Amino acid sequence: MAKAHPGRVGRRLAAIVAADVAGYSRLMGLDEVGTARTLREHRKVTDALVAKHGGRLVKTTGDGVLLEFPSVVDAVECAVAVQAVMAERNEGVSQDRRMLFRIGVNLGDILIEEDGDILGDGVNIAARLEGIAEPGGICISSSAYDQVRGKVGADFADLGEQVLKNIARPIRAYAVGLNANVAQRTNPLTVSSPHLSIVVLPFANIGGDPEQEYFVDGVTESLTTDLSRINGAFVIARNTAFTFKGKAVDVKKLGKELNIRYVLEGSVQRSSKRLRVNVQLIDAETGSHLWAERFDKPVVDLFDMQDEIVSRLANAIDAELIAAEARRAERLSHPDAIDLVFQGAGWYNKGLTPDYLTKARSFFEKAIALDPNNIEAMVGLAQVDAVFGGSVTTDDWSARFMAAETVITKVLSLAPNHARAHWILGSVVTFTNRAAQGITECEQALALDRNLARAHALIGLAKFFLGRGGETEPHINEALRLSPRDTLAYRWMVVLGLAKAQLGADAEAVIWLRRGLEANRNFSVIHFDLAAALARLGKLNDARNAVNAGLALDPRFTIRRYRDVTFANSDDPTYRAGRERSIEGMRLAGVPEG
Repeated sequence: MAKAHPGRVGRRLAAIVAADVAGYSRLMGLDEVGTARTLREHRKVTDALVAKHGGRLVKTTGDGVLLEFPSVVDAVECAVAVQAVMAERNEGVSQDRRMLFRIGVNLGDILIEEDGDILGDGVNIAARLEGIAEPGGICISSSAYDQVRGKVGADFADLGEQVLKNIARPIRAYAVGLNANVAQRTNPLTVSSPHLSIVVLPFANIGGDPEQEYFVDGVTESLTTDLSRINGAFVIARNTAFTFKGKAVDVKKLGKELNIRYVLEGSVQRSSKRLRVNVQLIDAETGSHLWAERFDKPVVDLFDMQDEIVSRLANAIDAELIAAEARRAERLSHPDAIDLVFQGAGWYNKGLTPDYLTKARSFFEKAIALDPNNIEAMVGLAQVDAVFGGSVTTDDWSARFMAAETVITKVLSLAPNHARAHWILGSVVTFTNRAAQGITECEQALALDRNLARAHALIGLAKFFLGRGGETEPHINEALRLSPRDTLAYRWMVVLGLAKAQLGADAEAVIWLRRGLEANRNFSVIHFDLAAALARLGKLNDARNAVNAGLALDPRFTIRRYRDVTFANSDDPTYRAGRERSIEGMRLAGVPEG
């Protein structure tokens, strides 16, 4: 390279390859000496491939390498060859001992240091793409894809626009796998459909009213955007989806063509006074219907209706996709960390019983054992501990909150724009006498994900903890409007019941507490809160029946534990006076003192 002019920064366009070993810390923990030796042996082979394809080793970073190629075609062909060789070398190795590389490739402008090191966004993007690649997989940027398509013997799966850490703009990414031509020379690498991969087909306009078309297309576009906010989701861009508008679609064929797992299709029908929306979620592999929903509402403001329909659908589909992924993972003999996360989330969504939560926690722990920095596994673990801490079902509630806060703080240092993480941190601080901070965290979560109904509900709870129970109801109503069938909806009803009790409206409190029980009879503390409200109304027989139902679920429940947990929530005098009233009601109903 010609020597740069004094004072001028050296630059050039180059293909950058970043690679590292997935789960390297776990492998070192299993066998430090053997893992280091295996990596050295693999590196001898992969270094030879790099040299063969004209690449330059810029630097090593422990288990990772940074490479530069003058040709992006050579860079991608080298990456494919490396993964093919690694697939061969991993044959016969047990699943938990396999050394799998993740590779990211980008074509971009770089800065060249005097020592040969390279810097700049072009390098950073390659590193971030490596981070989202599947173990054993390759992820390339659109700038690289534009240059190699048709020139490299590989298949490409469009992963859509990806928000990468510390990269200012979204980057469109593609997963790479070998096609049949390459498979004749080496073992093929298959690119399975990404987890949570879905296309939202343009909704059908039943009746064909052209004035209705903008509303129908608006629902499709907004839903595509909102589903893209689901963590880990891969949603086909609307420009591609709209090429199927008005066409009969073979779902299985479409799934293979777009390399996706799920298809969402729907229709909108409007009469003079009512609007009906039908939707169905389909497994693209089997063609089977996984879920269907119908909205039938009076026509009011169309934009408000569009927002409500999209929000409800996004929340419901999120839960259904997690359930579907969990079912897929159950069938795998060797699930990876992501599969384990979905199984944990599936158990969490079944209901917040101690048994379900314990099972969820075990899957999140297994995922972290495979991948210690798996964001979603850490989020799940913190969520479980936060629920245990606030459910008045355990005496170690304080330790649970501390554990949850430690983990979720780490998550936010790695992924500061993770909406659900902000909500979980908001939950932890709200339950530990920092309700004002909890509101701030929830507002941040809603700025990142407007459909996060749980953040609305938590703001309502925080205001109850601040002694402002009169302000709770609008937040709970908004949460129920956005996600009426949420697995946490019963807790929101309980929160409103407690807020009513704080205001001295015991009859209304009973109504909301009973609604919470109808939604979930397995959450023990609701029975005791209901018993307290009934006792204050003089309905002692009903109150004692509620206590017995609660003790059947949690025989160790005591007033002492209730006081310890709930008084740690807030030192606001109005809040504490309301809790004292609840405790007196529990005594009247016969709850054990402890």
